[in-house]
Amino acid sequence: MVAEVTRVTKRLQTVEKTGDLDDLLLSVVDETLKQVFKEAGTKVIYDYLGNKCHLRREEIAEKPRVFSAELEKLLGSAAPMIEKMIFKRLYSKLRLEFDVKRNYEFSDHIKELRKRCSR
Repeated sequence: MVAEVTRVTKRLQTVEKTGDLDDLLLSVVDETLKQVFKEAGTKVIYDYLGNKCHLRREEIAEKPRVFSAELEKLLGSAAPMIEKMIFKRLYSKLRLEFDVKRNYEFSDHIKELRKRCSR
């Protein structure tokens, strides 16, 4: 058990130090959106974010609160489900267990993950 915790901690530190967490998040957002909306729908979402909200795809990791708010404007009640799918996939890739927390927003999960990576 201790060895597993040490291994996961080292993996998280490596991800954060190399800046790969942002890249991994963007990759997971892409994968999830494409899984749900296919290529064309994903392009529409990114175009909406870029044109209406001035949020480029590359800025999602830096501005998770904006991404979440705009996703909700666009997708309505489906947005939290998409966000949950993103986090389940992200945590899985990091070999972590994703716990749904009440009153946690998309940006709160990102903040918590960054803290876990910096330990």
